[in-house]
Amino acid sequence: MSVPPVNPVAPQSPSPGPIVQVRGVSHVLLDIEGTTCPVSYVADQLFPYAEHRMAGYLEDHGESAVVQALLRESLQALEQDPDPAAVALRGKSNACPLEYLKLLMQQDRKLTPLKELQGLIWEAGYSSGELRAPLYPDVAQAIRRWLDQALVLAVYSSGSVKAQQLLYGHSTSGDLKACFQHWFDTRIGAKQQAASYRAIAETMNVPPCRVLFISDALAECEAAKAAGLQALFSSRPGNPARACGSFPVVDTYDNLEIVCT
Repeated sequence: MSVPPVNPVAPQSPSPGPIVQVRGVSHVLLDIEGTTCPVSYVADQLFPYAEHRMAGYLEDHGESAVVQALLRESLQALEQDPDPAAVALRGKSNACPLEYLKLLMQQDRKLTPLKELQGLIWEAGYSSGELRAPLYPDVAQAIRRWLDQALVLAVYSSGSVKAQQLLYGHSTSGDLKACFQHWFDTRIGAKQQAASYRAIAETMNVPPCRVLFISDALAECEAAKAAGLQALFSSRPGNPARACGSFPVVDTYDNLEIVCT
């Protein structure tokens, strides 16, 4: 099944709203889905693309050391998975990693080896031109503005680092991969845990209070705040989550003013 290229027309920016000002920031840590790229692209394009091609990819590349290591990780996760469907799968004498990977994809679970395998499949799709990431129209300009301010930019997403770099390297705004100095995925820790954000700040060698994290998930904003980071809630058209708690809301970076001092 062929997945058509993403429509290069990105969503329209919302009408200008009140300015959101953040002070004392030296690093900007960005989520992707619902923050810089529409949720619909990930849910309606990337995930189906990987799901339809997973079996063929494993058949063609199953002998490579990288893929074999990821399959071993998947089987190790299966052995410890308490989910009833996973328990039933373990009971089959001929259970294979592909069956478990399919289960994880159906349940939209974020197992790290699955994310890395998806990233490998998406790499082929981006290279062929079948995939192209539609960033929100204000994102590229904001990224360049932040770089002009000498801010350090980083990404933290549940998608693998490879998938993150492919997305920013093949976007409707061009190749923005070089704009980011740091990339983090779930190997640093779960996005709902404060320890993950402390580890990120430590890796970037910056006090947590100097890091601004932007995400469309309230639990992630709360975890970042608990770790000492500053956080903003991303409210974009089409985002399923709207509860922002007590966090300031940003719906376009045109209205976000970062004061570095």
